[in-house]
Amino acid sequence: MRAKLSAAIRPLTRIAADNSATSPGPPPWRNWAGNQTARPSRLARPDSVEELQASVTAARGDGLRVKPLGAGHSFTAIAATDGVHLDLTGLDRLVRADRATGLVTVEGGLPIDRLNRILLDHDLGLPNLGDIDRQTITGAIATGTHGTGAQLGGLAAAVAGFDVVTAGGELVHADWDTQPELFAAGRVSLGALGVVARVTLQCVPAFRLHAAEGSMPLHDVLERIDELVDAHDHFEFYWFPHTPCTLTKANDRVPPDTAARPPGRLRAWIDDELLSNRAFELVNRIGARRPALVPCINAISGRALSAREYVDDSYRVFASRRRVRFVEMEYAIPRAAVADALRAVRRWIDSTGTPVSFPIEVRFAAADDGWLSTAYERESAYIAVHLYHRADQPAYFEAVEAIMAEHAGRPHWGKLHGLDAAALRERYPRFDDFRAVRAELDPNGVFGNAYLDRVLGPID
Repeated sequence: MRAKLSAAIRPLTRIAADNSATSPGPPPWRNWAGNQTARPSRLARPDSVEELQASVTAARGDGLRVKPLGAGHSFTAIAATDGVHLDLTGLDRLVRADRATGLVTVEGGLPIDRLNRILLDHDLGLPNLGDIDRQTITGAIATGTHGTGAQLGGLAAAVAGFDVVTAGGELVHADWDTQPELFAAGRVSLGALGVVARVTLQCVPAFRLHAAEGSMPLHDVLERIDELVDAHDHFEFYWFPHTPCTLTKANDRVPPDTAARPPGRLRAWIDDELLSNRAFELVNRIGARRPALVPCINAISGRALSAREYVDDSYRVFASRRRVRFVEMEYAIPRAAVADALRAVRRWIDSTGTPVSFPIEVRFAAADDGWLSTAYERESAYIAVHLYHRADQPAYFEAVEAIMAEHAGRPHWGKLHGLDAAALRERYPRFDDFRAVRAELDPNGVFGNAYLDRVLGPID
């Protein structure tokens, strides 16, 4: 059974109205996009692992569910609760860093942008990153956040071990040698197994990337997709609906002694701030009020971002500032199906005349072995669709979801989708193995909420 998406896609203005009522306890929580809210009965701010354990134990004793808070960048209600919200901003420290082995242990509340700077201070870096760096490291890992690169996995693929606070308040360590089933389940855990207090990451020597951005007709991209993906360490593209235009991004490692050549300050401001944020916000506001103008706006936008090349530290190339608020759906499908799936999305948009103002983002990843990883045991392509946060077009997301279902699509756990446990069991070979680990660690559903009840089903 598929859940309705319309409530999750509703405009931010309507969400704000929902918050007008007052209630005792902490103030209402709202995610970054504004499409999810919660009214927790208690807010705890542990400043140490011991305080984190005590907070979980106290909540369980009071019969309350517990959900840790990251940066709120998930579009689903995965972090929502009416019980205890755990604010982990006090657990944001570097525990240890070994430059020789590349193993780095940090606390779970550390934001990725700060982690990147800490790693660079130790001449280290993560092998791959997503295009947003505002999430906490454990929140991003738990939801299966990924970047792009045919030979590279998502963030969870870099996890070498973790320490998790279970529903009983115990601190349990897991890696391939210790608690291997917990490790296999817990790298993409959805927050269902406990609260990750510390995570150890297998990092690589710091590296720089040569970034090349340019335009290419969608037809050419799809005809040459395997060539383009295999020719670069990291390749992705953005298609502007209602047009033949795409923006391609190809990032490749350079020799260690290569000097940085970042974009000039003026060019960076024009491309990354003026066009990608301020002007994009304006055209989306116009498009929300005058949908008939969207095809024309997209045609202009597709031509506005000109080609550029530069060299910079890897994390500066990977991540972009996103100031325009949106909601998002993203599906992982077999890499071989990406051209057919995107052509089907294009046919639906063209045949229905639905105005779509946001570009569609396409990325790639290697197969991995995390039980609930969207790339579990298959090379994957990711198709991400977005709606401006003031838009109200659930039919677009529902149509894309139906197309992705034809290709055994697996939804990103932190992004909108309408699937339930019955549908997801068919797409994840180790789904019931994950549920068994969850039942053992959290038999009473201390870390559950309505979202997990839907996507994982009841605890047996």
